[in-house]
Amino acid sequence: MKVLLTGANGFVGSHILDSLRARGIATAALLRPGADRSLVAAGDLEVRTGSIADPRSLDAALEGATHVIHCAGCTKAVRTSEFDAVNATGTRNVVEAVNRTRGRVLRLVHISSLSAGGPARADRPAREEDPPRPVSAYGRSKLAGEEAVRGGCEAEAVVVRPPAVYGPRDRAFLPLFKALGSHLRPLFGGGRMDLSLVFVRDLADAVATCLVHPAAPGKTFYAASPEVTTSGGLAAAIGSRMGAWSVPLPLPVALLWPLCAARDGLARVTGRPGVLSRQKYAELRAPGWACDPGRLRRELGFSCATGLEAGLAETLAWYRREGWL
Repeated sequence: MKVLLTGANGFVGSHILDSLRARGIATAALLRPGADRSLVAAGDLEVRTGSIADPRSLDAALEGATHVIHCAGCTKAVRTSEFDAVNATGTRNVVEAVNRTRGRVLRLVHISSLSAGGPARADRPAREEDPPRPVSAYGRSKLAGEEAVRGGCEAEAVVVRPPAVYGPRDRAFLPLFKALGSHLRPLFGGGRMDLSLVFVRDLADAVATCLVHPAAPGKTFYAASPEVTTSGGLAAAIGSRMGAWSVPLPLPVALLWPLCAARDGLARVTGRPGVLSRQKYAELRAPGWACDPGRLRRELGFSCATGLEAGLAETLAWYRREGWL
């Protein structure tokens, strides 16, 4: 087995690389020229230079590969067209490159997102058989990527949909840790939004399982902890783990719109996208982002077992050790 891993230098991709290495699976990382490699260990890392935007470089990168894990994606963008260019067209390019190997690549594991499925409350979490209802440009682009995989890939194909991912090396949740360290406890939508989460190492191991399990092909799996919290519960758990008192900072939905619109304007001026945007507002105003990981457990025998308290403790320890907090 030889795996080509896209997005290997990102937060999730670097942990997938760790999981594959721990299993002794030969892996080559597809990286753009000059890509930041700070999250990937040096040494014996085999790098194939190229981009999912460049079909010819994909053909060269796939030389000798028997499996592909497609983790590269766009989560923040100045313009919505950037989501489509990476998450939809880029994925289509990967699928077409796999097809051009004429059967040499045996399986493609595609990392998508709960956003492709759409919002759901804890009392009726999203399940794989539900009709997809994405509410943002990001979610629609990830769904388009899934459709390219399911409808066009001639190799065995698996789609993995994680919810919000946290853990060591993550920058997305870092501002929340910093806010609580400054004694402010942000409460989006009153803190009542239902949330499924997944610890990054669990997600990486779930992906590795989907890579080799005989029952995985042709299916979509939500990879998440069975534990569901709320946005307020998450903030409280982080504050408790940090041992910091905090003052509630309510961020009602009505206030989020002008904040997101202002951040959008700044992004267009600076060319640097932020976490908040008008597209993100569509996700922030949803009542919940909960999913049911039961299929992954029943059909592949895998559970994302790291509980929130343990996962936050390890994340916080890593942030402090690396000087991020």
